[in-house]
Amino acid sequence: MLAGVNVALGVTGSIAAVKVVELAHELRRRGASVRAVMTDSAQGIVHPWAVEFATDNPVVTEITGSVEHVELCGREGWADVLLVAPATANTVGKMAGAIDDSPVTTCATTALGADVPVVVAPAMHEPMYDHPGVLEAIDRVESWGVAFVEPRIEEGKAKIATEDAIALDVARATSPDRFEGANVVVTSGATSEPIDPVRTLTNRSSGKTGRAVARACYALGADVTLVHDGDDVPYAEVAEVETAAEMTEAVLDRVEGGAADALVSAAAVSDYTVETADEKIRSGQDLTLDLTPTPKLIDRVREAGDLPIVGFKAETSGDDEEMVAAARGTLRRAALSFVVANDAGVMGDDRTRTLFVRENSTREYEGTKDELGWQVAEQLADEL
Repeated sequence: MLAGVNVALGVTGSIAAVKVVELAHELRRRGASVRAVMTDSAQGIVHPWAVEFATDNPVVTEITGSVEHVELCGREGWADVLLVAPATANTVGKMAGAIDDSPVTTCATTALGADVPVVVAPAMHEPMYDHPGVLEAIDRVESWGVAFVEPRIEEGKAKIATEDAIALDVARATSPDRFEGANVVVTSGATSEPIDPVRTLTNRSSGKTGRAVARACYALGADVTLVHDGDDVPYAEVAEVETAAEMTEAVLDRVEGGAADALVSAAAVSDYTVETADEKIRSGQDLTLDLTPTPKLIDRVREAGDLPIVGFKAETSGDDEEMVAAARGTLRRAALSFVVANDAGVMGDDRTRTLFVRENSTREYEGTKDELGWQVAEQLADEL
């Protein structure tokens, strides 16, 4: 995600600075090179030696005659992005006022003047985050193109976002804007059909692939809607659904309303539903369920709009030729852009083997589901 990206990491005097060692490690695990800049207040919370160890680079603790701010964040500087994490209310206000009285704010002023992307991860007590002046400063800095990673509001505090959320926004800031703000709807995970108030018919899909696609689309510039039976995520608007009918309705609302520019149908949508009993069915009795086929989501979407659709096809045969034949049948039936076919045995795993199936070509992919998400997103961007 961040391979080859140079990150200048500005650390300010929030108690969240204790997390900077892990943040630096996470950025480097994803391929980035990191050089840190610290305020005096930050050095009172975490020692520069710890940050030097985490980044494997010397830490800037003062601006000297070597003009470190220009060397890092100038027009010909080392950094591809300046990440201020954590950012205090004090630092955000100074960035908005072009006040550069610390190594971090001096780097921020330089980066903004040099058109170097800037990402800010604020962390402070909640009343400070809600202060009208702080909110005004955030709005002002955002209007200059600075990306803010929303904090987690917990226990009366605006806590710094997770390392994953911060790394993803750094990737978005430094990746080509392949989607140019297009809205991509991604379905993910399993749907469930209630049998009674406590039992459901469902499947083994974990949703890892769908979430990976949604994250990659976001990093490449898309506005993403994630339709799934799961929690909110920082990289997408979430439409939470449970059943196949609810998922289809949520997708159609966006297609028919004109909000969707493309659909990635990665969810394992239930093929059958059942009439739901009003009360719990008692155990210990013979029981027959009458299953009714559910409408195919991609067929309904294709009827409703002419937009690029990426389909997924899971099979259990273990035979590539059969997988390709099944995928091409779906491709032709719903006029899909391409289909990602795989053996259902990878459900829940972190790695996968898939076949990208088009009308006249088939390409194999084997690796992590995170990397698969990037490949799907890049090919969808080509379609758009």
